[in-house]
Amino acid sequence: MKAYVFPGQGSQFKGMGKELFDSSELARNMFKEADAILGFSLSQVMFEGTDEDLKQTKITQPAVFLHSVISASLLENFKPDMVAGHSLGELSALVAINTLSFTDGLKLVYARALAMQEACELTPSTMAAVIGYTSDEQIENICREITDEIVVPANYNAPGQLVISGSVKGIDIAIEKLKAAGVKRAIKLPVSGAFHSPLMEPARKKIAEAIYQTKFNTPICPIYQNVTAIAETDPARIQQNQMAQLTAPVKWTQSIKQMIADGATEFIEVGPGNVLQGLIKKIRG
Repeated sequence: MKAYVFPGQGSQFKGMGKELFDSSELARNMFKEADAILGFSLSQVMFEGTDEDLKQTKITQPAVFLHSVISASLLENFKPDMVAGHSLGELSALVAINTLSFTDGLKLVYARALAMQEACELTPSTMAAVIGYTSDEQIENICREITDEIVVPANYNAPGQLVISGSVKGIDIAIEKLKAAGVKRAIKLPVSGAFHSPLMEPARKKIAEAIYQTKFNTPICPIYQNVTAIAETDPARIQQNQMAQLTAPVKWTQSIKQMIADGATEFIEVGPGNVLQGLIKKIRG
């Protein structure tokens, strides 16, 4: 069975999408439509912007989404048995399987990006990658020990690879505790905020309203959502899970394991980069 997976923030690169634009009329039309919907030339930033331009959340998220959705549209015989998306990538997946229209998906992504950027500016916060430890429970327990600051597991990316999220002070404390506990590496990430943590609550409230007002259709195949890590096909449940996603952890390891248990034999990454393929190899062992 074929599973298609869609990347999230961090997969962007300079010049992304230019090859698609140059080689396909469908891609050119979709880029032009996206620029018109957003009211600015996202395509120009994608093709000509600097690394710094592309790192801005309000640019990164719609750029990765657009690249992924166009890539999916250009695939011959796109007949997925199941799909999943990492964080932002879940919205790309929802458009690819016809649960959201292209226009609604892009509007939600941009609203999400702006809301997250605003939330990042409210509280100094960050994330850290934790690599080489005995179990997820070990990291979860260390996070729970820090009671004066917010620190939570944010991304279960692969066995032995977890990202934590929280206040800057909380992450600093967590890194010291993790190193003392013998964890191989705990490194702050170059991000502007604590994604998938309670510090994203202001963004969740804003985006939940936008999601509530958006029409969700029955998908052409099951989607394994970050919040539940199980197959979802009911539009109402998919919508609810999307509302919860910003403050809940990304259960990527759990999702991929469940997809394999449900029969996935081939994983195809759709969008910029190949980060997810690397994670899936680690999950498969």
